[in-house]
Amino acid sequence: MEVVINNNLFNVKTLISQKDISRGMMFKKFNSDFDGMLFLMKEGNHSFWMKDCLIPLDIIFIDDNRITKIHSNCPPCKESKCKNYSGYGDLVLELAGGTCEKYDIRVDDIIDFIS
Repeated sequence: MEVVINNNLFNVKTLISQKDISRGMMFKKFNSDFDGMLFLMKEGNHSFWMKDCLIPLDIIFIDDNRITKIHSNCPPCKESKCKNYSGYGDLVLELAGGTCEKYDIRVDDIIDFIS
């Protein structure tokens, strides 16, 4: 699937199962196959952490195709207790750390999807 934000195109992997959502970017790096991960969730408050991630991430919470919250450059965590990053929405998009700043992605921006 492809995600468009401010005329910038990102190729993303879509995660639906709770098992896949829980693992997210653990032990993974972005490569030529994908620029990010899109988590499909029930609308509500959600919390993500950076346990065993290899690179910093921007965590973007989305509701009704509008960005509701951005956590930028969240550092990887190797500890047993990691910081939680929360927000509201029915989708969460993880991109490489610094992507939001680089492409001027902000709260209230609209997300479009191309399947």
